[in-house]
Amino acid sequence: MIGILGAGSLGRLWAATLPVGRVAFIARPDEPTGTDLSYRFRPVKGPETTIRIPFVRPGDEPGLILVTTKAGDTVDAISGVINRLPGATPILLFQNGLGSQQAVAAQWPHHPILAASTTEGANRPDPDLLVHAGSGDTWIGAMTDPARACVDNVIAMFQATGLKVHQEPDILQRLWQKLIINAGINPYTAILDCPNGEILASALYQSTIDDLCGELSRLMAGAGQGEKSPEALRHRIEQVARNTAGNTSSMRADVLHHRRTEIDFINGYLARLGNELGIETPVNQMLTERVQQLSSP
Repeated sequence: MIGILGAGSLGRLWAATLPVGRVAFIARPDEPTGTDLSYRFRPVKGPETTIRIPFVRPGDEPGLILVTTKAGDTVDAISGVINRLPGATPILLFQNGLGSQQAVAAQWPHHPILAASTTEGANRPDPDLLVHAGSGDTWIGAMTDPARACVDNVIAMFQATGLKVHQEPDILQRLWQKLIINAGINPYTAILDCPNGEILASALYQSTIDDLCGELSRLMAGAGQGEKSPEALRHRIEQVARNTAGNTSSMRADVLHHRRTEIDFINGYLARLGNELGIETPVNQMLTERVQQLSSP
C-alpha cells in the first residue's frame, strides 16, 4: 500500500491513478478516518469518474509515503505521523520550490527521504472535483543516503499509474530547473491575476524579466548548479509560459482562494540564498513581497 499525506490536487491525482486497493490517505492526528475520501476525477482523456480512497487504518503499514502537502506544512506534517511508521519506510516529497526538501532531509537523515519533481498538471476548480489538466513527467531521486537503495523500488510502485516516472541521480539539479520556471511565472500570475500565457505581454513582466533572469543565472552559478545565461533562462521560462498559456498557476490559485502561497520557497528561497551568497536579488525580493501582501490575512 502507498500512503498519501496531503489531499490537495497532486495527492488526489496520484490517488486517482494508482490501482484501487493499493493507496490510502494518511490522516493528520486530529482528522477522522472512519469514512472514505470521495471526489470526482476528470482525466486528460476519457469520462469523468468518482474516486473513493480510504484512510490508512491502525495496523496498516504502507510501503511508501507520498508527501503532497504545501511546502510550508511539510516538516510539521511529517512530524505528526513519522513515529507511526517503520524506520525503513521510504518518504517521497512532492513540494514546489526548494528549502522544504533540505529541511526534511536534515531533520531525518537516517530515514530514506526522496524528492520528486513533476510537470503533471492538476487543479481543483471545485472542492470535490480534481482535473488532470495536463500530462507530464515525474523524476524521483534520493535526498538522504538510506534512500539511494530505494529509488528503483519506489519507481516500480508507480508503473501501474500509466504516468511517466523516471529515476533522477541528481534530483537537486532537477528541482532547480523547476524552481527557475516557477520563479519566472508563478509570482507574475498571482500579482497580475492572469493565466500563465498572459504574463508575457504585461508591463510588469517586460520591465523586470531580464533583471530577474540575471539574478537567477548568478544564483545558479553561486549554488553550484551550472552556468546558464540569462537569455537561455528567459527563453525557457517563456517557452513554458506559452506551452501552458491557459493554465492557472498554483500560486495564483492560492491567492484566489485566500490560501497561503509557496512564495517563501520559490522567490523567497532565492532571495534568502542570494543573501547567503552575497548576490543581490532585488527582483526576487520585490516579487516575494508583493505576493506576500496579496496572501496576507
